[in-house]
Amino acid sequence: MAKNILGCAMFLLFTTGLLSLHAQQPSFTFPGIQYPRGQDVSPTFDGWERNPDGTFSMWFGYFNRNNQEEIDVPIGPENTIDPGNGDQGQPTHFYPGRRWWVFKVVVPKDWPLDKRLVWTLTNKGRTNQSKAWLLPEWEADKLLISANGAADRFLMVLGRPIAEAINEGDVAPVIMPVSAQTITLPAAAKLTVTANDDGIPKPREGDRTADGNVRGAVEGVRIRWILYRGPGNVKFDPEMSPPVYGKPLTAETKVSFSVPGDYRIRAIASDGALFSTYDIDVKVNPSKSADTTAR
Repeated sequence: MAKNILGCAMFLLFTTGLLSLHAQQPSFTFPGIQYPRGQDVSPTFDGWERNPDGTFSMWFGYFNRNNQEEIDVPIGPENTIDPGNGDQGQPTHFYPGRRWWVFKVVVPKDWPLDKRLVWTLTNKGRTNQSKAWLLPEWEADKLLISANGAADRFLMVLGRPIAEAINEGDVAPVIMPVSAQTITLPAAAKLTVTANDDGIPKPREGDRTADGNVRGAVEGVRIRWILYRGPGNVKFDPEMSPPVYGKPLTAETKVSFSVPGDYRIRAIASDGALFSTYDIDVKVNPSKSADTTAR
């Protein structure tokens, strides 16, 4: 269990069932003036986690201060993590609002207690940094990560403590590996992933509405698609799969791209309590007609 007071407060907020949570939407709104666009995005250090092999995972998120504008910051001097080669798996596409537990960087078991892992973002004329280190108060566990992280991902079971699913032995959905793709415009990429469902948490009769649907719940495993990296806009059809309970889910989406380039598409699988992610790289070549025109 996380030791910091802020983390505990966030955990209580989520487990009281007060929120209707949606993938990649802000977990809450900040008071004050709301800006649709023109503001910057800052990296955030969300906490660190102990791994079974003795290593540590440093978890990062971000805060895009706009409530409409999506921001892109390519990997390089303006989007870099130190120490390392600068690219530690961080996103380059930033959705509006606050995003928790977006990615983690694994550091060795002998990582010094006072050593910082620094994520630097420069955009909109500002440079912001987030410094991760093994401060005891920032230790987190899967319970807290799932409680806060779910705010950016899926509808959850209202009125059911997240702890219940984990105490019953819930395991995060596992997404089977798939290969990278290469397409040529104007073709769209067809992405397919399969995720398992261990049947936990189980839907309860009390969660069901009069028409038989489960109130505020992900009944089984559901997959949402987001843009994680890329130079242009993308469109998913569909953006989210219907839920499948108690058996493997195979989800497919058609992805359209606005411009050629290298993209990374993220599939997020959630069973309503725990989540996992899988990234698929797609290389988008310019159309053949564009090549002919260039000559």
